[in-house]
Amino acid sequence: MSMTVVWLLCLGVPLAMGLWAQSKVKRTFARWSDVPVRNGLTGAQAAAEVVRSSGLPNVEIRAVDGRLSDHYDPRNRTLNLSADVGQAATVAALGVAAHEAGHAIQDARGYAPMRIRQTVVPVASFGSSLAFPIILLGFVFGSFGLVNVGLALFSVIVLFQLVTLPVEFDASRRALVALRDGGLLAADELDGAKQVLSAAAWTYVAGFVAALGQLVYFFLASRD
Repeated sequence: MSMTVVWLLCLGVPLAMGLWAQSKVKRTFARWSDVPVRNGLTGAQAAAEVVRSSGLPNVEIRAVDGRLSDHYDPRNRTLNLSADVGQAATVAALGVAAHEAGHAIQDARGYAPMRIRQTVVPVASFGSSLAFPIILLGFVFGSFGLVNVGLALFSVIVLFQLVTLPVEFDASRRALVALRDGGLLAADELDGAKQVLSAAAWTYVAGFVAALGQLVYFFLASRD
């Protein structure tokens, strides 16, 4: 197999998949951001209700700048919601807000994949900064050892992307259950929230596929 074909399979296809996933999540979020919820709750209010009904103490909900920059920070137990989510009373906003509350529930319940991801974060951050430069230096100087060090660091990034998948899927599952059982969304609204979270899930799948593809490409290129 030529390296051109390997490049297309390992880098080209994942890139196309990533662009498609980003486009899909933006379209789906925009669609359901135009659909107001009947109960008038904002994303922040819905998240607060999910947190309260789950019996989680000391989880603070904060506003954060940016678009779709919503996240849960386990270091200080905060739900950080963008204006499009926290201040909006739409189906998309409640879906995303409940998803982030799902991460808070995972944290409180000691969800194993989340614990593993948090353990891997420091090494993955270190690897994301140095893996590529070390691999490239290895190629430039013809140093098989340097390439292997870079590949080892990059493997941690792939592991992080892999363990992220169950964390995100489970948070979405918890979100939909909380929205349904808490009566926060009607059946048709719940279907819209599910579409938003399913679209978002594809971005995590694409991220893992891209990282794995890069690792395989550099491994094969170093052995060519």
